Amino acid sequence: MVPGRMAAMSYEGSSIDPARPSIARVYDYLLGGKDNYAVDREIGDVFKRDLPGSVAIAFANRAALTRAVREIAKTTGIRQFIDLGSGLPTADNVHQVAQRHAPESRVLYVDIDDQVLVHGRALLEDNHRTRVVAVDVRNPEGIRSHPATLELIDFSRPVAVILSAILHHVNDDEDPAGIVRYWRDQVPSGSYFFLSHFRSGNNPETMEAEKVLQQTFGRGRWRTDAEITSLLDGLEILDPGIVPAPLWRPDESDGPWNSGESRQLTVWEHLIAAGMARKN
Repeated sequence: MVPGRMAAMSYEGSSIDPARPSIARVYDYLLGGKDNYAVDREIGDVFKRDLPGSVAIAFANRAALTRAVREIAKTTGIRQFIDLGSGLPTADNVHQVAQRHAPESRVLYVDIDDQVLVHGRALLEDNHRTRVVAVDVRNPEGIRSHPATLELIDFSRPVAVILSAILHHVNDDEDPAGIVRYWRDQVPSGSYFFLSHFRSGNNPETMEAEKVLQQTFGRGRWRTDAEITSLLDGLEILDPGIVPAPLWRPDESDGPWNSGESRQLTVWEHLIAAGMARKN
């Protein structure tokens, strides 16, 4: 099972340490990136060997995120995005997708992993409509009050809040629903939320993946459809609801990972869910 997009939460010794695995770098490795170390590849190989659907999950999640950002940029008037858990830069980052369809779009990336910050800030140096802030995702007030946030985001206008593959790294006692509730209360009516999350399959694959993540990083929580839905409490969940990521508004142009309507999904592809909601 793919460990998620990023390490948007602080850990001891958060500086870049090539001897310590990073959630963001493991994910980068599974997506075929080069910003990872031997220790990350070692963990990634565990997923590839023992959980062979991990790569499919990573790509299905990334493609669903791309479709969601594209749809928001093309079909709504929203021109500002907050990406909570941005991860290492890869193809079709949120700002690239949004600005492709609406060049005036502004994107705030939030991440606490030092390598993500280094790469992200280098990538975005010449893009004046983007910012990267280093604040723990469990500290939403710290994100909201950050000078870069205040400079870039106008909270009197609708915002797209992106929660792609991050809340499953927030344990129950850290109140993931409270994180969503905070942002729900901060943004005006007409704002959108996109969420993807590890989806419990009550099967050996789920249990093994959860064990690997908990042993390696001390976090990684698979939740049921009902639990995932409850994270969006107070928001209108849009069609098709909370569904496996390949089935969330699939588009043939996104490649074979999202042809879920024309084939049987694998057990692995059922283990990452996606959904979009709107604040009315």
